[in-house]
Amino acid sequence: MSVAVRRLRRNLALLDERRGLPGMSTRLGAPRRRVLQAFAATALLLAFAHGADAAPETRSWDAITAAARGQTVYWNAWAGDERTNAFIAWVGAEVKQRHGVSVQQVNLKDTAEAVARVVSEKTAGRDSGGSVDLVWINGPNFLAMKEKGLLHGPFTQVMPNYRLVDTTTQRSNVVDFTVPVDGLESPWRLAQLVYVYDSARHRLESLPRSMPALLDWSRAHPGRLTHPTVRNFLGATFLKQALVELAPSPEVLQSPATDANSGPTTAPLWAWYDRLRPTLWRGGREFPESGPAQRQLMNDGEIDLLISFSPSEAATSIANKLLPPTARVFGMANGTIGNTSFVAIPYNAAHKEGAMVVANFLLDPVAQARQQDPTVLGNASVLDLAKLGEAERALFAPKPGVVGLPAAGEPGRVLLEPHASWMTRITVEWEKRYSR
Repeated sequence: MSVAVRRLRRNLALLDERRGLPGMSTRLGAPRRRVLQAFAATALLLAFAHGADAAPETRSWDAITAAARGQTVYWNAWAGDERTNAFIAWVGAEVKQRHGVSVQQVNLKDTAEAVARVVSEKTAGRDSGGSVDLVWINGPNFLAMKEKGLLHGPFTQVMPNYRLVDTTTQRSNVVDFTVPVDGLESPWRLAQLVYVYDSARHRLESLPRSMPALLDWSRAHPGRLTHPTVRNFLGATFLKQALVELAPSPEVLQSPATDANSGPTTAPLWAWYDRLRPTLWRGGREFPESGPAQRQLMNDGEIDLLISFSPSEAATSIANKLLPPTARVFGMANGTIGNTSFVAIPYNAAHKEGAMVVANFLLDPVAQARQQDPTVLGNASVLDLAKLGEAERALFAPKPGVVGLPAAGEPGRVLLEPHASWMTRITVEWEKRYSR
């Protein structure tokens, strides 16, 4: 058991003891030392989750921006992608110039590190002046913090740029892994699972367009497929995509996983993966630690398919000379999982005003157009372009000469994320079955 998970267990036990709840067992049980901190921490949070009434932000935007001036916002964010880190640095420079707010990125290996810090502070009674001002979050961690009453807000209703968000056709902007956002986090970029291939090596019509077909393809091309470790969100999403396609009744995935429904629902997934694993790169005994590590394997010619959460992955990688100019993307025939990345503000953040200024700037058309640029990040915008003026819409026009953008119809329709509890369960179960 990791130090962070032990600390989180202890703090949660103390916190619930204050509320007159039973203490938590000191034994972790089945999950092993290598279980990803994020999912172990989330499972522990959910086990003792109790709703709390949020306090809506009621100040005017002028008052918020005035209070924000001179603040330094500590933005806790996953630091595993240099392009994203560079974008955050650019955001910091922009809000400093525009609003007098500084941004300091706190590099995380996983969001659960920030969650554990907020829980620790709440346990210690530090209900103001907290060390986490803004956190890049979604899915299981959002669900846990929302139910535990660890988030500030609702706050998005006071942000001027939030009116530009697509809250009608893009459901994941308002529902995070089936959980209503309720103004407690603010969207900033879209993602959808895609597969990248080298068109100089494979014809699109020869590639698998379903998870059962992917098994057949991998059997025919042993060692040429892998996925990031399931401790990484990309690896977990690879399993979720298979679960959505293989579950006997996929609609059950939109409700919480339980002891009663988990076994029958996931049985086809594990049967499929048992057959797939021996065909993977290095016999499924090793896995790349992240998306960038997986991309390097493809660039080195060790694998033929790359899993990404960005439909512009090929174009962005080509622009940054990380993949050959013949790289292209495709999706599954019946669609692939998509979601929205959010930022949230802990209930005890020391610089809530500055955090709201940063969240609002992330929704500025200038920022959204920059992060959608394939030469920068290549992530789709969360805005409804119909709400923008002509000059603002022009910012999103494709740049000439960009190579590798998705062809018409790719990557296909967006599938809803399962309830966050499914991600937690299948990750822990994967560790039990395959981490030896």
